[in-house]
Amino acid sequence: MCERRILGLAIVALVTLGGRVAAFTNQWAAHIPGGPEVAEQVAQECGFRYLDKIVDDWYHLEHRSVAKRSTEPHVEVHQRLLKDSRVRRAEQQRAKSRSKRDMIIKRGPSNTQIILNDERWPQMWYLNRGKGLDMNVQAAWAEGITGSGVVVTILDDGLEKDHPDLFKNYDPQASYDVNNNDEDPMPRYDLLDSNRHGTRCAGEVAATANNSICAVGVAFGAGVGGVRMLDGDVTDAVEARSLSLNPQHIDIYSASWGPDDDGKTVDGPGELATRAFIEGITKGRNGKGSIFVWASGNGGRDHDNCNCDGYTNSIWTLSISSATENGYVPWYSEACSSTLATTYSSGSTAEKQVVTTDLHHHCTSSHTGTSASAPLAAGICALALEANRDLTWRDMQHIVVRTARPANLRATDWVTNGVGRNVSHSFGYGLMDAAAMVRLARRWRTVPEQHKCEVSAPHMERSIPAKSQLVLDLYVKECSGVNFLEHVQAKVSLVASRRGDLQIQLTSPQGTMSTLLAKRPHDVSKAGFNQWPFMSVHTWGERPHGKWQLLIHNEGRYQDTLEEFKLMLYGTETIQDLDEELDKDKPVPPVNHQDVGQDNRGSGGTRPNVLDTDPWTGSQQVERVSHPEVQRPTTENQTSGCGSLESGRCLECQAGWSSSNGGCVETCPVGTYGATDGTTRVCATCHYTCLTCSGPSENDCTACHEDAELSRNFGSTHCVLSDLSWSMKSTLWFYRMTMLFALNLAILTTVAVYLATSWCLRRRHSLMYSYSKVSYSNNGVVHKENDGLQSNVCLSDSE
Repeated sequence: MCERRILGLAIVALVTLGGRVAAFTNQWAAHIPGGPEVAEQVAQECGFRYLDKIVDDWYHLEHRSVAKRSTEPHVEVHQRLLKDSRVRRAEQQRAKSRSKRDMIIKRGPSNTQIILNDERWPQMWYLNRGKGLDMNVQAAWAEGITGSGVVVTILDDGLEKDHPDLFKNYDPQASYDVNNNDEDPMPRYDLLDSNRHGTRCAGEVAATANNSICAVGVAFGAGVGGVRMLDGDVTDAVEARSLSLNPQHIDIYSASWGPDDDGKTVDGPGELATRAFIEGITKGRNGKGSIFVWASGNGGRDHDNCNCDGYTNSIWTLSISSATENGYVPWYSEACSSTLATTYSSGSTAEKQVVTTDLHHHCTSSHTGTSASAPLAAGICALALEANRDLTWRDMQHIVVRTARPANLRATDWVTNGVGRNVSHSFGYGLMDAAAMVRLARRWRTVPEQHKCEVSAPHMERSIPAKSQLVLDLYVKECSGVNFLEHVQAKVSLVASRRGDLQIQLTSPQGTMSTLLAKRPHDVSKAGFNQWPFMSVHTWGERPHGKWQLLIHNEGRYQDTLEEFKLMLYGTETIQDLDEELDKDKPVPPVNHQDVGQDNRGSGGTRPNVLDTDPWTGSQQVERVSHPEVQRPTTENQTSGCGSLESGRCLECQAGWSSSNGGCVETCPVGTYGATDGTTRVCATCHYTCLTCSGPSENDCTACHEDAELSRNFGSTHCVLSDLSWSMKSTLWFYRMTMLFALNLAILTTVAVYLATSWCLRRRHSLMYSYSKVSYSNNGVVHKENDGLQSNVCLSDSE
């Protein structure tokens, strides 16, 4: 049994991946078989306070005599707890850095217009613009779908449950305060209103409609709850308890937070949170699986990549990105291959933001970031779930993939994958369409059982030279149970001298290239990656069989080493018999003839303009963006140069033709070059700095992108940026503001110097005039005449 006497023991402080000192808390997670009664008894006898069950046989305990925060673990208490024979394992909990992802700075026609009396309904542009420029929520409402019977909970910093626009839909069974261990999720109020985040997110989901107050939620008929878990130490146990709250009652968990979006952190759920996810998707909602909606992250300005966030990078979460009012990639958005879809949010200062409830029973029109996108997605999922209560967590992801609309979203990285769907690293499969999801959900049949196939690459310990790349081919001949892909994970272990210098791309047998990791200039860590599961949804629906190619660029100064690479392929053995029939009802997105507007950070795709839409699959035909220095080849029938065909796929090209994306071309497309793979001529990928090339190296460029110029040096040609100054486009705003600030500072300094000089001159003149009229008496009192006035001033001897 545990003793109550506690001795302190100094231990070298542990350091996290991000370089921060680990903050140990006074809480423990303990694995105690036997049920809550046994756990409570152990806690009492060992001097702990029993908090609650976490997941499985794990329990949350708190020790009153241990400091709430410490850089050192309390080894004595920990060891005495482990000596109890009823305790299998125990972990002292460490506080994690978790950031909220807002920005602190009957079938009706698709154009159905609904007029509500909610105060700020006219400002809710993302729900009421029509013309294909909103998320088609009104058409779902017109069919009588409002989210009724569905329960959504907001995992955040609290929920103002008595807000006049929320209290009618508030669900106490979907609420809890994990920070204070009680059932009241009310936020802690302070002068900065720093705990407003959860209340704002809740209003987006379920603010009451037509009550003349504030806004309206996407699923205004749904129940909404709040879990207060971000206003205190966020530990593995806190996250696990939040993710596993009442999973038979709660349908959808919405989370707008994650590891720091600083461009240098690699972090994800711990052991207990991972268990909570698995419990949720296997047992939640009576076995249909809890639905976890996650904000993809706000690290765009710091060139972060959401595949380094283990929550958005998970197959169990529905990762949601943002689009601005005008359909552009927001400045804060992170690009990655795990993003499934997009909803609207804030953009530049000239673009509108999101309207929702706020603290103190107020309303706001300035909710921002991917924090605002995830709750909108959770609300839309609630609408689909009302239409079909039998949807599983995987069904929901399938429906999102099939119905998301690429039209009107402007990014440079749209590509068409191997089954004809458009997908982007910035926007996933496109903007969520509420009415299309509801209509498809009504007729949906549960997807076949998910299988997993693991394929490991042989002969590891491969070096990645400095300023070079490693290409690794992995052939998948058999994949038991997986014939149609869903999620693909590339589990990678590598040693890096500077982690941020690495870029990783994965190309499927059908030619779809996913950027698993883009360069992160702020990431100077030497930790590398240890079995990190980079995930892609870009190959959804493709076949897994054939050659997969992993490409790792090392732009650093030192050699790195790839220690392990394995593919984890998730999917189904069969697919619905009437697969195409399910897509026929999908509304055709409007044609978009506008030019691509913004560049995409970290994408590995081509740069199309949207020209036309396939009314059967919703996929869009694309044309590659022209470059003024390059003569584009005409589009060819990709089977015209084929030597042998099988099921519509070319197996061998005729002499003089090259294999490209499953077909044959006479001239390789831009971004590739003709190469020989054994006896077969193929179109291989150029170095990412080249627009066109004659070989794989950065010294084989023949034409450059618009922001670079071709440089010839000692027989090699490579691309260098046209403008290397600090006032490039990405920092132009900062440059101008800095110049304006410097100008204002100079003016203020000049004025201050002038005023100070003038004051001194006047003071000096006044003193000289005064001293000229001073006379001293015998008793040390000064008699001074000044403009007819007489005053007495006592002076010390020294004066």
